[in-house]
Amino acid sequence: MMKNQRVVVTHPGGPEVLELIEEDLPEPQAGQARVKILAAGVAYADVGVRLGTYPVPESSPRPVSPGYDIVGVVDALGSEVSGISVGQPVAALTVVGGYAQYLCLPATELVRVSDGLDPAQTVSLVLNYVTAYQMLHRVAAVQAGDWILVHGAAGGVGTALLDLGKLMDLKVIGTASAGKQDLVAWLAAVALNYQAEDFVARVRQETGEGVASAYDPIGPENYTRSYQALRSGGILVTYGSYAANQGGQSRPQVAAATRATRDRLAKQHEAGKRVEGYFITRMKAAHPAWFRSDLQTLLDLLAQGKLHPLVAERLPLSEARRAHELMDRAGARGKIVLIPRPDSYTQTMSGLHKEMWEGVDAQKYVDEERKSWAK
Repeated sequence: MMKNQRVVVTHPGGPEVLELIEEDLPEPQAGQARVKILAAGVAYADVGVRLGTYPVPESSPRPVSPGYDIVGVVDALGSEVSGISVGQPVAALTVVGGYAQYLCLPATELVRVSDGLDPAQTVSLVLNYVTAYQMLHRVAAVQAGDWILVHGAAGGVGTALLDLGKLMDLKVIGTASAGKQDLVAWLAAVALNYQAEDFVARVRQETGEGVASAYDPIGPENYTRSYQALRSGGILVTYGSYAANQGGQSRPQVAAATRATRDRLAKQHEAGKRVEGYFITRMKAAHPAWFRSDLQTLLDLLAQGKLHPLVAERLPLSEARRAHELMDRAGARGKIVLIPRPDSYTQTMSGLHKEMWEGVDAQKYVDEERKSWAK
């Protein structure tokens, strides 16, 4: 009988609490599809799940598995499902549960994916690029030629913002640590070392009047300075709070201060400036058609070769702890991706680049691939 492996959190803690378990294969219920997962994204929200600070739906299987976004292939269908077939490549925003080989999901939550796309690059779109795209378009309504400020510019959402910014002819200033300046510059942004420079002063120097929009996942002190970096009528878009879980430790007081600072700045209305908090799950719940439409737009751009998601690491499920260690110390450049079934992944990739993948051992490939960007 086939089994399913998944990574679970049995109690809050550091990366060491992540455990790989094996259990019976889940069976799809009415209205559900079972997905064989080819790529599962690793996100800061997953760290919150591990720490017990991120809300987990009551309906989620226990013990809970992190995993906000997946790409895979429909493996089985429950009753009362139409419009999708076994073998269809799909993507989904799972919120939890993605660190697994198989997962049952409502069929209505699946978005079709074209054949011929790299699953690891594709899963980068589901959370990171949709977040970046919606913040730029749905929240800030950017215009070509705008100056924007991107914090955490070398991370998953940061690199997505830079990639989309280049495509949209935006002028981008990206903050990152000293060791990631080359990456930010390579992604066509003005690279700013937040550890050594006053980014507000540098923004004024580069733009003259400030940025049209700033995208800040850091926390309260950074929010205030990002607000100061805005031009008249500019908008600060906040998402997440790295400071609240910095170093892989929960800091409830920082989380409270983050919310309070965002609310305080939103009430100031200084020089027509605005502050908006972005939450992908809230946006999706309020405007479900937007998520599907925006993800489809991004999938089309990826298929056309106009987007270039940066995959920092492709790791097997057994290295989920390593993935979280990288997240805890902000040690990755781009998106970290788990490969639940290396055999299926390399089979998929061999179909795209047969001559390149002939004779490649699947597990050896996944174990050994450490892209230079992740150093």
